[in-house]
Parts: sequence; C-alpha cells; structure tokens
Amino acid sequence: MSKHGRILVAMSGGVDSSVAAVMLHEQGYEVIGLTMKTWDYATSGSSSKETGCCSLDSINDARTLAVNYGFPHYILDIRDEFGDFVIDNFVDEYLAGRTPNPCVLCNTHIKWEALLKRANKLDCEFIATGHYANIRLQDSGRYVISKGKDENKDQSYVLWGVTQENLSRTKFPLGGFSKSEIRQMALDMGQEELAKKSESYEICFVPDNDYRSFLRHKVEGLDEKVAGGNFITSDGMVVGQHKGYPFYTIGQRKGLGVAFGEPMFVTKIMPESNTVVLGKAEELERKEAFVKNVNLIKYASIKEPMSGVVTKIRYKDAGMQSTIVEEGNLMKVEFDHHVSAIAPGQSAVFYEGNDLLGGGFLI
Repeated sequence: MSKHGRILVAMSGGVDSSVAAVMLHEQGYEVIGLTMKTWDYATSGSSSKETGCCSLDSINDARTLAVNYGFPHYILDIRDEFGDFVIDNFVDEYLAGRTPNPCVLCNTHIKWEALLKRANKLDCEFIATGHYANIRLQDSGRYVISKGKDENKDQSYVLWGVTQENLSRTKFPLGGFSKSEIRQMALDMGQEELAKKSESYEICFVPDNDYRSFLRHKVEGLDEKVAGGNFITSDGMVVGQHKGYPFYTIGQRKGLGVAFGEPMFVTKIMPESNTVVLGKAEELERKEAFVKNVNLIKYASIKEPMSGVVTKIRYKDAGMQSTIVEEGNLMKVEFDHHVSAIAPGQSAVFYEGNDLLGGGFLI
C-alpha cells in the first residue's frame, strides 16, 4: 500500500509533467501515468513534421519514463471528444467574429473530465498535472487556485474554468518551483534529453501557428465565402477590401494589406456583413467590459462591487486594477484605467493578490 494513495498523472512526454510524475512517485504516491491523444496532424491539415504533446515520440517518452520508474502508463484516445468540442468551437468562434480560447475549453471540458473518468475506473483518489499553479483548501470549504512561484510560467490563467468538485481531487506538484528548477531536477534524474526539451507556445492542434490555414482546411470553400468584404472606418467610410473577416483579430495591425498614412488597427469584426472596422489606437481603448460563462473559484458569488481586483484579458497580459460585480448572468468589469484591444471570445481572469477569483469569456 502506498504512503499517500493512488494518483493519476497526466503525462504529455514533456519535462514538466514528467518531473511531476517522478516527484509524486518519490513522495510515496502510487503513480499511474496517462497520456491523452487529443489530435493528429492528419486532421489539422499541417504538412509539418509531427512534434509536440500528441506525437508518437512524446507518447513513447512518457511511457519510457514510467517503465524506468516502475509505474503503469496508459494512452487514452480522446480525439473524437476533443475535435467535437474544442476544435469545432475554435472554428465556430472565428466564424462568429470572435477570438477563441481553446486551452481553457480543453482544460475545463476535456482534460479534467477525461482524467477523472479514468481515475475513477483505476481507483485513483487524485489526479495531477504539470501546470505551474498552486491549490489549497480554505476555511470556507472552497478550493482556491493561486499563481505559481514562477511568474513567467504561471498557468493559473487557463485554469479558471475548473470546477470546485474537480479541484478537490487535483494536485499541482510544480506550483512551488521555477522552470529552471524543474529542468535541473530532470538533469538530476539523469534525463538530459528531457531537460533540454523545448517548449511550444502554439495551439496544440495548429502546430505551425497558422490558424488561417487551419480554418481553410476545416471549412470547405471558406475563401470563396468570405473574400472581398470591406474594410471600413468607424464612421462607415470604405477604405479597402479584406481577404475575409475570420482571418482578422481585434487589435491586429500587421498584415492588413492596406496602406494608410498612420497606423490603423482592427477595432471591430462584423461577420453578418463580412465587414472589418479599422481605427486608430485610441479607438481600441475601453474602461468597461462584460464577461459571460463565469466560473468563480475563491468565492461562491460577488454580489457587491469588489475593487482592487486585477483583471487579465489575455494570457501574457500584466493585468489592470479593476472593480468587478455580478450583473445577472454576467460579470461587469470596470477598469481603473483604459485597456486596449478587448477581444470577444478571449478569457477575462480575475485575481485577488495571487489568488484566482475566477474568470469567463469576454463578450
């Protein structure tokens, strides 16, 4: 019988999840490794060499590590569920003129659910991932996610959708470590190749980071359907033609294909008329936002205005001081100062200090 019980560890084959698995193994948990196959290059339309978390090499790396340390390893094929939910949503959001946030959806609706379903079958009390974040149980009985030690690697932003029930069975072994410390641990384990593995910041199913080609592959005849729409200014003046509204994002400046005497940015996307609105930088600035599908983590509700909250509107955003309050099914955000390029479909994530209050999708 193990010292701490049985735990199912999500193993991508990368350095983070591999070290997390070994760390838990050495702490006395009965570790079972699980690698999830979420997609393949054949469905993405990419001609690139298959690399990353779902490649055969990565799956073999995860399995080899498990064998070397003497714990079981399984492969779970969830390509159908992933494609039906995450990829279909990704395409639908761009076609609706929004900018999707697939990693949040994957964590919330696919990975955690798939892990816990398999954990139950394997009699595992807990699951664990290699995310750089922390989790604790507070006196109120609610589980709270907080930022990881390494500010540059903190991944709490993409975890706002995980439910309290799922958090109650989750471990984040890497939360108290920096990336450099994790790489050193891999070296100390004798895993030199693992320690040197590079990181990818791309969307996993868009490996060449070209979402436009991905959309063209997934939607037959897309170019013909959306080409030739107008670029207009905020006062309705036509200033050129674009290549199709799904191929632009709020705040985009480069690649517009139209020359102006001053910098112009995408300020609004109107799919119903295949129109893209351009404007100056100041036209992107907002002091207010509304957020839907909110999942609160630290508190059960925020019925009264709560000030001093830092709201991040994109993953690498430093965040802005703000006041938030629930208004019906939405969260209203009032920023202390203007923020730029609020993109519908992206996540707004709320922090109280290092603690994750919750998040939702910008509308």
